[in-house]
Amino acid sequence: MANHSQLGFQDASSPIMEELVEFHDHALMVALAICSLVLYLLALMLMEKLSSNTVDAQEVELIWTILPAIVLVLLALPSLQILYMMDEIDEPDLTLKAIGHQWYWTYEYTDFKDLSFDSYMTPTTDLPQGHFRLLEVDHRIVVPMESPIRMIITADDVLHSWAVPTLGVKTDAIPGRLNQTSFITTRPGVFYGQCSEICGANHSYMPIVVESTPLKHFEAWSSLLSS
Repeated sequence: MANHSQLGFQDASSPIMEELVEFHDHALMVALAICSLVLYLLALMLMEKLSSNTVDAQEVELIWTILPAIVLVLLALPSLQILYMMDEIDEPDLTLKAIGHQWYWTYEYTDFKDLSFDSYMTPTTDLPQGHFRLLEVDHRIVVPMESPIRMIITADDVLHSWAVPTLGVKTDAIPGRLNQTSFITTRPGVFYGQCSEICGANHSYMPIVVESTPLKHFEAWSSLLSS
């Protein structure tokens, strides 16, 4: 959960989000090195007198041609690796379908018989003490911890987007199309997200709550709802 005046990312709760945070730090250090070099050269040019030696400097031209290419490779390789990791879905333990509506979500546990429910935002007047305004729902998604989860995402009316920042998940929900993504929760907890596609007047009232629990607790929860 993000805090007030927080400048960084939320604590990562999935391997993909950990990789994204590391790549962000890597790219930030590369940008810092480039800015430092450019500022140093600008200061050097302002303080030093220009000479004719810089008019024909093939070595310098060679360096400032090759160096940006090396920087782009250093950024592209880890970026492509993360992209392939995000698209890889290998033998999920659970498949969950999310359907976006104006303005609520419907969830279907396709591995269970008759296990589905609608998830609406909890109104402020009914919000229990200590819960988060505009982020709490009446029915949370419950998933087993440390298990590969496949999300199948679509919409019933207009464009939506199923996004949970701490899990590193953000996938568009498009009417007539099934998009899929996956995640693994590395720790128990409650993770909050929101619809990230402007979908109408109540776009800001479509929260997402994912509750990660140990496997035995998930089995008890699913048995209770299925019965």
